[in-house]
Amino acid sequence: MALLKYKSPRSAALVINRLIQRGVLRRRPDGELQLVQTKLEGMGGAQTVDVPLVGSVPCGLPVVAEENVEAMVRVSTRLARPPHRYFLLRAKGDSMNGKGIREGDLILVRQQATAQNGEVVVALIDGEVTVKEYRRSGNVVLLIPRSTNREHRPIVLTKDAEIQGVVMSIIPDSSKLASM
Repeated sequence: MALLKYKSPRSAALVINRLIQRGVLRRRPDGELQLVQTKLEGMGGAQTVDVPLVGSVPCGLPVVAEENVEAMVRVSTRLARPPHRYFLLRAKGDSMNGKGIREGDLILVRQQATAQNGEVVVALIDGEVTVKEYRRSGNVVLLIPRSTNREHRPIVLTKDAEIQGVVMSIIPDSSKLASM
């Protein structure tokens, strides 16, 4: 109210409510206001959304369980397109280096339970998360590693494989970029 030189708290409340309606601000459960976008419509600049970075996943729990969130990362809405829900995972291992996913990279995943042939998916198998290329033929689902390491083998499942999401983008490990 003071910054905008309003004489009434009601005037400031009306502005805040309008920003909430437009999706620029969000009221958190604790009552605090949170900026949702980095720009107001028509003013130029990038728009971002907060995407949870999920670290190691405890066995048996869904990937995006609230207690698994390590941090919230601001991601461009050109990558994380509303209204879809997204999460980030840190890549481990070399089973998908043939698709450009390397140890330490962040993987932006659109949360969904289905996939198309050829898409790279995050799947929950035996309580563990894996990232593989998805192929389905009839009742058989293949999760195929795309690696220069020939030790990795496809995983054969039935059509009820538990897909957590589809990989939409790979964000290179920033510590490796600094050494290049």
